Amino acid sequence: MPIETTALGFAVAGTFVLYALLGGADFGGGVWDLLARGPRKAEQRALIARAIGPVWEVNHVWLIVGLVLLFSGFPRAFAALSVALHVPLTLLVLGIVFRGTAFTFRAYDTRGDAVERRWGVVFSVASVVAPLLLGMCVGAVASDAIRMQGHAVVSGFFASWLSPFALSVGVLTLGLFAFLAAVYLTHEAPTPELAEDFRRRALVTGGLLFPLALAALLLSREGAPRVWTGLLQTPFALALHVGTAMAALTAFALLWTRRFRAARVAAATQGGLIVLGWAVSQAPYLVYPNLTLQSAAAQPVVQRLLLVALGVGLVTVVPSLVLLFRVFGPRGQAPQAPQAPEVPTT
Repeated sequence: MPIETTALGFAVAGTFVLYALLGGADFGGGVWDLLARGPRKAEQRALIARAIGPVWEVNHVWLIVGLVLLFSGFPRAFAALSVALHVPLTLLVLGIVFRGTAFTFRAYDTRGDAVERRWGVVFSVASVVAPLLLGMCVGAVASDAIRMQGHAVVSGFFASWLSPFALSVGVLTLGLFAFLAAVYLTHEAPTPELAEDFRRRALVTGGLLFPLALAALLLSREGAPRVWTGLLQTPFALALHVGTAMAALTAFALLWTRRFRAARVAAATQGGLIVLGWAVSQAPYLVYPNLTLQSAAAQPVVQRLLLVALGVGLVTVVPSLVLLFRVFGPRGQAPQAPQAPEVPTT
């Protein structure tokens, strides 16, 4: 396989890993906004809004970059997936749009009135539905349910993403995003009481990830045989499972001992290995069993130009993102009512 194709494949996988770790945690914050309970539920929601506010649009950059690389670098695969999964992808886009719109309108609305509460419900529900759909799309891609004859998709528009395996991946994705958000918020929390609220949530959701991952793995035997083989019978499988297990145990130990800053790193490592395990287990296929990286790739000159553009973009964007996160990082102040997010000018 040409080195340009391999590099682009890794780049696409890397953008989706970053989107899961950053954008996924934003979705998870919406889950905890919906499930806010107890005497500090207003403070919990204020903390979530303060943590998401500066970066809620920025984190989508990784999804956009991944999609651009996919349709420019692997156009045949993008065409097949956008046709086979156009229903859940359309619903996913609507969920992302409604989520962002509701978050903005809620922040600008009068505090405590019925309209603000309704926008809060829209934000929270969309934050639950969107990760479910995203995971179901991933499950469909990982399965062998998307069938093609030539360039045409012949497997229908519903069966691939409504299969038991795809549904299990959707629930696993939702649980992973909620876990990441809870861990991140323990470090963002300005008071020990709020940190404890999200620490308990992180421990519970982290514990639920194991049975959810096991269920998805068992269902993959029939629903995604390529992933089943990749996760159990390839040379990297043992290293992947050991690495994920060690990261999970480390995250639990750090949460238990209340070392929240380090727990974020361990949880992010665990989440990244889970997403990377899916990508590597079905390699070199983009649409199994019809399209591989090489058969779906664009012309070599297009791939080289994409890699150059990606390199220039990383040099420009990454320092800006680092500065953004440093400026809006935890400062230790008590959370107030959600502030209106800045509306970017384009």
